[in-house]
Amino acid sequence: MKKIYKYVLLDIIQNKIVLIYTFLLLVISFSVFTLESNSAKGLLSLLNIILIIVPLICIIFSTIYIYNSSEFIELLVGQPVKRKSIWLSLFGGLASSLSLAFFVGVGIPILLYHADSTGIMMIAMGLFLTVIFVSIAMFAAGIIRDKAKGIGLSILLWLYFSLIFDAMVLFLLFQFQDYPLERVMVFFSFLNPIDLGRIQILLQMDISALMGYTGAIFREFFGNSLGIMISFAGLFVWVLFPLLLSLKKFKKKDL
Repeated sequence: MKKIYKYVLLDIIQNKIVLIYTFLLLVISFSVFTLESNSAKGLLSLLNIILIIVPLICIIFSTIYIYNSSEFIELLVGQPVKRKSIWLSLFGGLASSLSLAFFVGVGIPILLYHADSTGIMMIAMGLFLTVIFVSIAMFAAGIIRDKAKGIGLSILLWLYFSLIFDAMVLFLLFQFQDYPLERVMVFFSFLNPIDLGRIQILLQMDISALMGYTGAIFREFFGNSLGIMISFAGLFVWVLFPLLLSLKKFKKKDL
């Protein structure tokens, strides 16, 4: 398993797309912090990149990589290696390399310009979202054999988590605006890892006041140590759940 993981990790680190992704993140991060006189504004400018661009790149690149490695996976399956070890090694290599790319491109500039609790939380959420969307990509590639359909499903899942989910929640809020749904929003936030990451970052940046009474509910729940632990537990579930589903499918898959 270690040999497969090492091979995948080295292969992805040397990939031109990952190198370009790291370089662009690094350029954008340093540009944001140098152009803004206040580093807190620079963090806010990086927020959309972490919540939108990072998940998109991770899910598309990981899905394409799995499909392009189909012959390599078939070769490994023919060897005396457990399928579980093969799949987890692929996941570990993808997650580690893309997490390293994010840390170099965004984490290092944040540590240089804004190394406080807010900056640390933003780095943590970015790393979590990287690993989560690699896991979701493994799920999409694991359940669909056709490459085009698998990539399409990955893009659709990204659209759902980044845009469609929020639109559905807003629709429900408008339809049931006469009812107290603020506490229900806490539950809804756990159904979307991007929303969960956004809430944690906004609370650390003390912008929850802009969210009104809902923001007060979020601060009451997520602002204490127990709430933070529960939210991190929710992110861990988002890492494990798609990965375990894809692993179950891969074990039974006829290659």
